Amino acid sequence: MKPTYRIGQVATRTGCSPESIRHYEKLGLLVAPQRGEQGYRHYDQASLERIGFIRHGRSLGLDLHSIQELLALSDHPDTDCAAADEIASRHLEHVEERIAALQVLANELRQVVHQCRGGKAANCKIIKALYDHQPTCSMRGCGEEN
Repeated sequence: MKPTYRIGQVATRTGCSPESIRHYEKLGLLVAPQRGEQGYRHYDQASLERIGFIRHGRSLGLDLHSIQELLALSDHPDTDCAAADEIASRHLEHVEERIAALQVLANELRQVVHQCRGGKAANCKIIKALYDHQPTCSMRGCGEEN
């Protein structure tokens, strides 16, 4: 008989909270586990590995929908992996856009920080820069940079 684990044991082994594990079940990312006589969930090793897959995907910034698509591909190993490449490429593009936006933010903060090195708040260049900055409206909404 293969070993099974209760939800607390799975949480400890995977670093995933019991609430997240239940959430993944509700979303269909995990197959509903067997239940023991007392109604406790009993997970197998494959479930632990699947949770590890989900957590790794989340740590890479993938959304749960993308992870679900990748798991579906994993469940059908003979399927062409072009869809996996598309998901990863799309996510990489998104990550690179976020990095570029963060670099712009870092440059702006660097400029503001270098302008102010002490003195009174009434003359603080950082505070002035924050008041002077005008939000712009974009497709994402007001207050976001274009």
